[in-house]
Amino acid sequence: MSNKPKPFSMIREFHLADWITLSNAFCGVGALFAVMTYLQTQEVLHLYFACGLIPLALIFDVLDGRVARWRQKSSAMGRELDSLADVISFGVAPAVIAYGCGMQGLFDRIVLLFFVAAGVSRLARYNVTAEKMSDDSGKVSYFEGTPIPTSLLLVAVLAVAVYDGAIGKQLWFGVYEIGGFRFHPLVLMFAISGSLMISRIRIPKL
Repeated sequence: MSNKPKPFSMIREFHLADWITLSNAFCGVGALFAVMTYLQTQEVLHLYFACGLIPLALIFDVLDGRVARWRQKSSAMGRELDSLADVISFGVAPAVIAYGCGMQGLFDRIVLLFFVAAGVSRLARYNVTAEKMSDDSGKVSYFEGTPIPTSLLLVAVLAVAVYDGAIGKQLWFGVYEIGGFRFHPLVLMFAISGSLMISRIRIPKL
């Protein structure tokens, strides 16, 4: 009798929580599409759609963990899916929304790239250190660095800016020319958020 392991099956390995995690990713991708549509049409309604999809992604992000615990079904693939979905919805999407709102100068792009890189690094660090940070019950008791979903606060600021008409050339705090390249001071909130994500500060996990 052959003892060969069964080949990995995407369908068989998927649990209900994993489908909810994918819904998180769908929201993030939907936000990207909405920003691209705004850039094509200049219809501000699409920026509202983009900003509104991020809180929805957070709901799915919270819900998938609760469903996994309720059904007592989790997997390594589920954990990886969760991280990848978070990168899209809380890393890439907020940066692209900021770009759509007008942070399009060279220095703006550098800061937004740093923000995304910090988010990816924060998730990778958590994945490899979760066991060390866990308590006797095996549950992680604290985070190192702010969790990437805190970028929802940045999106909330951008949503208010959109409502206030402070987008494009009207962005709050104006624009500066440095070496012939544009820099919007408002983008610094992404630099602060990224720095906090990769910091070593400990935040209790609720």
